[in-house]
Amino acid sequence: MELGIGMFGDVHIDPITGKMQSAAQRTQEIIEEIKLMDEVGVDFFGMGEHHRIEYAISSPEIILAAAATVTKNIKLGSAVSVISSADPVKLFQDFSTVDLISNGRAEIMAGRGSFIESFPLFGYDLKDYAELFEEKLALLLRLNKQETVTWSGKFRKPLINQEVFPRPVHGSLPIWVAVGGTTSSVIRAGKLGLPVMFAIIGGAIENFKHLVEMYQQAWEDNGHSMEDFQVGVHMHAFFGENGQEVANQYYPLYAAQMNRIGASRGWPPYQRSQYDFGRSIHGHLVVGDVNQSVEKILHVIEMFGLTRFSAHMDVGSPNHKDMMKAIELYGTHIIPKVKEALK
Repeated sequence: MELGIGMFGDVHIDPITGKMQSAAQRTQEIIEEIKLMDEVGVDFFGMGEHHRIEYAISSPEIILAAAATVTKNIKLGSAVSVISSADPVKLFQDFSTVDLISNGRAEIMAGRGSFIESFPLFGYDLKDYAELFEEKLALLLRLNKQETVTWSGKFRKPLINQEVFPRPVHGSLPIWVAVGGTTSSVIRAGKLGLPVMFAIIGGAIENFKHLVEMYQQAWEDNGHSMEDFQVGVHMHAFFGENGQEVANQYYPLYAAQMNRIGASRGWPPYQRSQYDFGRSIHGHLVVGDVNQSVEKILHVIEMFGLTRFSAHMDVGSPNHKDMMKAIELYGTHIIPKVKEALK
């Protein structure tokens, strides 16, 4: 069982003035936060890719390479790399380089992404959304298995006996697939024998149980060994010493970010009742003190048979001091208690 942290690199936006933190400051803070994660025993870190003003990180592999130089044990991956609008060859080379710098700690998490800015930015048409993902994921998997590749597809020039370097430390990289609630994505990952990270970022967690079961069925039906089976969930989280205090402190930041995202998607204003349900045993949030968080994480692990739990901790960008405290609590108290309970 691995317990880690995911971030999207949200920049802090002052709720009164609307002034936005600089990407430079937030980037430096993130490196400090990852360093602390490594020191307190967090198992893995995932960095998201976004191309919007309210996020500091557009290239996860660069922040991960920087983090590799100040960490020793923590696994370093994307959360996610938008494979649909990326060049799989360059993506593989970049993460192989991170793997070399980190001495074999790099991972790729491939996904479609929850925003669409990368498509026009890199010259792709949204009408090809599904085809792009399928073709580029297939090429990435081929590159990961073969040093010399012959390949042709619809959206890039063919590769003819092309050698692709550098190679990762152990010859190949762990590649996860991130999914939301799309049945076809879940079944595809099961057929391919790829580990899946389910993004549970709203509503009741029970709604995802049938998807996890569907994924496991596709895995077994396609002859993959259950010894290799890996499944994780990604949930919005934040931790403090007092459960009600941290919930009250975090709510305005979280609600503001939900409303910023919701404004472009036609969502109604975010309500405190949604937040409070999210914090309940049935909801998608892990926001509270150590004991509340341990109970919730264990509940989720048991419900889905998880091998990995990812706490997405920077939604709305709490201040750096509070982030450091939350990371410390997670690494020194929550993770040890969860792992001890699982024994």
